[in-house]
Amino acid sequence: MDDGGCSGGWPGVIRKYRKFLPELPDEHVVTLLEGNTPLIRAYNLEKELGGDISIYLKYEGLNPTASFKDRGMTLAVSIARARGSQAVVCASTGNTSASAAAYAARAGMKAYVLVPKGKIALGKLIQALMHGARVLGIEGNFDDALRIVREIADKRGLTIVNSINPFRLEGQKTAAFEVCDVLGRAPDFHALPVGNAGNISAYWNGYKVYREHGIIENLPKMLGFQAEGAAPIVRGEVVESPETVASAIRIGNPANWEKAVKARDESGGLIEIVTDKEILTAYKLLASREGIFCEPASAAGVAGVFKLHRKGFFEKGALVVCTLTGHGLKDPDAPNLVCELPPTVKADPVAVLGALDA
Repeated sequence: MDDGGCSGGWPGVIRKYRKFLPELPDEHVVTLLEGNTPLIRAYNLEKELGGDISIYLKYEGLNPTASFKDRGMTLAVSIARARGSQAVVCASTGNTSASAAAYAARAGMKAYVLVPKGKIALGKLIQALMHGARVLGIEGNFDDALRIVREIADKRGLTIVNSINPFRLEGQKTAAFEVCDVLGRAPDFHALPVGNAGNISAYWNGYKVYREHGIIENLPKMLGFQAEGAAPIVRGEVVESPETVASAIRIGNPANWEKAVKARDESGGLIEIVTDKEILTAYKLLASREGIFCEPASAAGVAGVFKLHRKGFFEKGALVVCTLTGHGLKDPDAPNLVCELPPTVKADPVAVLGALDA
């Protein structure tokens, strides 16, 4: 039995929320003790916006492989192992590959990954390689990679662990449970990035499950944000060559498009566009004002909240949760877009003091 070595502490999301998840024999649980990530009050961001709304940050970068993907991957890989699968496969812009590779390694399974050549952040690629995955770069984008994964999985007896696997989204809904457990209620609004579009529906389903069980009374409006160069849902058409600095949401034909639209419509929310400039501004602001380093795609939700606030969208006193999907170290090249390299001075106190005051 894999208990993650928890010794009576946090048991991982499957055991913590077992009664809300698909049935799974305990001996097949594969866990790295994912979940239990902090919900951080963003006091300084609130001040930036005039102090008329409350903002909380669900920092998913503190999961075992440093992204939200681990919540769904623990369940997808556990079910795969329970059903006798020997290997998993995924297409990825980075975070899915890292998570799939880690959980497959934990389960003693093989992992195969297809990534768009030259379009995956180095921090994520290194994770997949270190965890022992067989990684192939393809001459195409994420949508091409996922199409190929769909075609080859059955031929090789591989379990797909992208979010088209329903167990991925079942696991990801546990983040909504944690938000409510901390707040004692659901937020008024929940904002998050939209790439392959599974997470927005996973959160929405989680909130609905908690209300159905009488744990919360209210439901939030779901606010999704796509990058300007990769916004197929907003534009209502597939983007053949998506481009954005936010590599994790650089997807032109989301696999969960319909689910995301349903979550938006059922909740009375919206899915809108944010520019790369707005994403990078929020990315830098989170780090410099709140001390929270996330990858650029993670900042899309915060960028969207700032954009809506400028339009007068939120009523005074609104409680807003923003999901930060991955850690900033996932994309080590991105800071070059918002920071200058440090200057070099002589190893001399006078020179150092002079440079500090410059």
